[in-house]
Amino acid sequence: MTELTHNDLNDDMDPSTGELELEDRASLRRVAGLSTELADVTEVEYRQLRLERVVLVGVWTEGSALQSEASLAELARLAETAGSEVLEGLVQRRIRPDPATYIGSGKVKELRQIVAATGADTVICDGELSPGQLRQLEEKVKVKVIDRTALILDIFAQHARSKEGKAQVELAQLQYLIPRLRGWGAALSRQAGGRAGGANGGVGLRGPGETKLETDRRRINKRVSKLRREIAAMDTIRETKRGRRVANEVPSVAIVGYTNAGKSSLLNALTGAGVLVEDALFATLDPTTRRAQTPDGRTYTLTDTVGFVRHLPHQLVDAFRSTLEEAASADLLVHVVDGSDPTPEEQVNAVREVLAEITKRRSEPLPPELLVINKADAADEVSLARLRHQLAGSVQVSARTGTGITELAEVIAERLPRPEVVVEVLIPYSRGELVSRAHADGEVLEEEHVETGTRLVVRGRPELAAALSDFQTNSAL
Repeated sequence: MTELTHNDLNDDMDPSTGELELEDRASLRRVAGLSTELADVTEVEYRQLRLERVVLVGVWTEGSALQSEASLAELARLAETAGSEVLEGLVQRRIRPDPATYIGSGKVKELRQIVAATGADTVICDGELSPGQLRQLEEKVKVKVIDRTALILDIFAQHARSKEGKAQVELAQLQYLIPRLRGWGAALSRQAGGRAGGANGGVGLRGPGETKLETDRRRINKRVSKLRREIAAMDTIRETKRGRRVANEVPSVAIVGYTNAGKSSLLNALTGAGVLVEDALFATLDPTTRRAQTPDGRTYTLTDTVGFVRHLPHQLVDAFRSTLEEAASADLLVHVVDGSDPTPEEQVNAVREVLAEITKRRSEPLPPELLVINKADAADEVSLARLRHQLAGSVQVSARTGTGITELAEVIAERLPRPEVVVEVLIPYSRGELVSRAHADGEVLEEEHVETGTRLVVRGRPELAAALSDFQTNSAL
């Protein structure tokens, strides 16, 4: 008897690309329950090992209390995805955010006390702060302050893998950073007005001022211009690939939806792509395109796009515009909704807002939309019934268990555009390669083997009809 080795067993169980990426990502995380604290921390890299302790702050200006709490809960998940430990959360009810400190002077004092009591390192605000608000809060709270936009950009920077994705994230980060550059204050500024001998000026007090700040801004603007050129070149490559699919009339389907709604899981369920799947916000950023087949044998492409979120930073929308336009150019949008989320309707609205922003600069309307309610196994029946009523025409599936995937594939096949040319041909048995091509490039509606050859009724592109024209028995229908 031949003894099987460990390597032999693994030959049939090779991990997918997504599984390898997940293992690589998990290997960088801290193991719960094991202390890695050091007595003397001098290495900058240590920040990657230590979880930041954060306090969340939100301003409730509109909507219900439930919506405000849901937004702060989402911010907590974003913070955890970025590698933070959430200690506390505060919500301030105001008509509008305070222009100076975002939450008002009284709440700032309360926030300072909570930060001191919990030992937090960072305060994260559930909104985009102006440079002035950011500076005022840091001066009063005495710890680092970041906003929702900076947090999402940080997650994108961690999860970007491809060259295009990294360039897009860097562009968004630099666009966010430019208005928030800060110099060294009076330490480098020696420029003073007035005449020599006057009260406000004199010899030795005139200098170059904040030249370091101006230099940083100029270098960042040059880098932004270079990144825009690189992304434009990558967009040309993407357009070329898209043009080939259009020329071959291969239908395309784009999967869009809220982050962590299960888009990558759905792509794996429909195509067996094996891409990274993780229960985390913005787990995958780089678009993945895979070939798929309808139940009746037609070929189409399925593209998994970057996830959306409420108040997606406009810098990201601008940087990822070329990637998002891949979805706007598809023949069908598969809009995935998390059926287990407490407010799935808000997810739908957030995704549609981003798509509407993309189409503002396009002359063409959005492609048809197919709503897919995912995670049906984790949702209760009452919620599913409510969603069926509110989202008419939707399909309910579970990418994890496979429930409803077959029905979804059939609905996609019905919604895809079909070639318009239908021909009837009688192909001799000596030309079997044409029969194979009819099955590969077209849709065989009827097939019959007769004495003189194979009779086919084929729906396909004009190129296929031209190749079969010598054996055509009727005119194009």
